[in-house]
Amino acid sequence: MDITLSNSVRGADRTVQGIACGVGAGALWGLVFLAPALVYSFTPLELAIGRYLAYGALAAILVMPRWGGAIPLLTGRDWLSLVCLSLAGNTLYYILLATAVQRGGIAMTSLIIGFLPVTVTVIGSRDRGAIPLRKLAPSLMLCVGGVFCISWQALTGGTSTSQGTSLIALLCAVGALVSWTSFAIGNSRCLVRLNHVSAHDWNLLNGLVTGVQALALIPLAIYWGALRHGAADWGQFAGVSIAVALLASILGNALWNRMSRLLPLTLSGQMILFETLFALLYGFVWTQRMPTASEAVAFLLLIAGVTSCLRAHRRPAAKGNDV
Repeated sequence: MDITLSNSVRGADRTVQGIACGVGAGALWGLVFLAPALVYSFTPLELAIGRYLAYGALAAILVMPRWGGAIPLLTGRDWLSLVCLSLAGNTLYYILLATAVQRGGIAMTSLIIGFLPVTVTVIGSRDRGAIPLRKLAPSLMLCVGGVFCISWQALTGGTSTSQGTSLIALLCAVGALVSWTSFAIGNSRCLVRLNHVSAHDWNLLNGLVTGVQALALIPLAIYWGALRHGAADWGQFAGVSIAVALLASILGNALWNRMSRLLPLTLSGQMILFETLFALLYGFVWTQRMPTASEAVAFLLLIAGVTSCLRAHRRPAAKGNDV
């Protein structure tokens, strides 16, 4: 009985630590939604290049002293995983997200991305030992209701943009949702498989690969006539890119990877909601407005969905303590 109680306490500590890391990652990742609004004159492609060149440079500096550790043990399959994860979770995701923010606003984009707990949880429920999907149904339905509210507002002219622009923004936000869902699931499973590589090293390697992808995009940006701005604009752009790379990509990803090793996928998927909550908060402060009725309802439904999921994960531990 003492062993059972000790295991339960250790499990509770892991859950608390994991949730704290998830909240921290969400607070830092929420800044990503604000960046396109801060440097609106730059295209989504330029924003992705700037952010990930900075991310790659910082990652290269930090990873070099650690190169002789577990990193040489990576196989070709592991490097291929890094390429795919970097594309899905960074390069492609951020181009789609920045387009959605600039065309549809921070609130609409962040609330669509808030659907991530549903997509990740549904797929994560297939993992061995995961909470059955039927127990997560209330949480999923609440999240679906929240996303429906904000989608309805975007498509019925609840925003100041035209319906065509809103539709493009909505499609880009959904594309970003699909892209990051694949990253969240693939990254979590890689971290479980590669127990000889620390979560911090994996994040730095992800940044290194993403930096190479950003370099490859520069000729494309030049071809499309981008990279034409004044000195003051470039200075602001550099500051925003470095800040987002350091806070969101280095620190935020490190917290997320740590959380991924502490929580099951069905619960870690719910932690993505904190990115949405902080992005909404930053967005409302930036635009100096209060949420609309649809945004407020969506906000409350998404919070209720995560709370329901947390309760579903606590019940098995509570029963174990009664034995």
